Amino acid sequence: MAELLRVDQLSAGYGEAVVLQGISLALDEGATLALLGRNGTGKTTLINTLAGAARQHGGSITLAGVALHKLPPHQRAAAGIGWVPQERNIFKSLTVHENLTAVARPGKWNADAVYAMFPRLAERKANLGTQLSGGEQQMLAVGRALVINPRLLLLDEPLEGLAPIIVEELLRAIRRITHEEGLSAIIVEQHPQAILAISDRAVVLDRGTVVHSGSAQALRNAPQLLDKLLGVAR
Repeated sequence: MAELLRVDQLSAGYGEAVVLQGISLALDEGATLALLGRNGTGKTTLINTLAGAARQHGGSITLAGVALHKLPPHQRAAAGIGWVPQERNIFKSLTVHENLTAVARPGKWNADAVYAMFPRLAERKANLGTQLSGGEQQMLAVGRALVINPRLLLLDEPLEGLAPIIVEELLRAIRRITHEEGLSAIIVEQHPQAILAISDRAVVLDRGTVVHSGSAQALRNAPQLLDKLLGVAR
């Protein structure tokens, strides 16, 4: 597979504060990367930096040959970055359908494709964002990222605070998006086993640096190593 994303010696943070130091990683076209680590290790900062929402102090980010680190956030979206932040950032004063059509770009992912994946949204297409449950808002946030027809999907803790039945529905959707539709993705998640099961590669951060990089399946099958890296039980 051809390489899609390359991050070289990235340092970044907020204002003058440096959170990430010397981050290097690569992701192939059509591959999924699980981005893991304890709380406060820099996972969200890395996602935010890729999306252009954190300050980059050094290094480079290249997406399909485009130097992302030179572009503002809206141009990164045009270059192929689809971002689902922790805050979801849906337009709560717009309907579900307006949320999906307001940001759409030409491509196979449109409102109808999102409704087919998330029937709950189809049933609520006339509802405002404020009238949706947390799980439905997360589905809408994923749908909004998809309708810009990105090359790389960034998901920052997409399962956080959701009921188990919604978690399973979202996991099935993410697996379909990545494995069946072939969209590359980077997923930050506090449920390592769930995300490793649908990922190709895994990177673990600690104190703003990469401390592990390798096969997601191999890490999933090494519970003692996973526990050592994350400080969590399997």
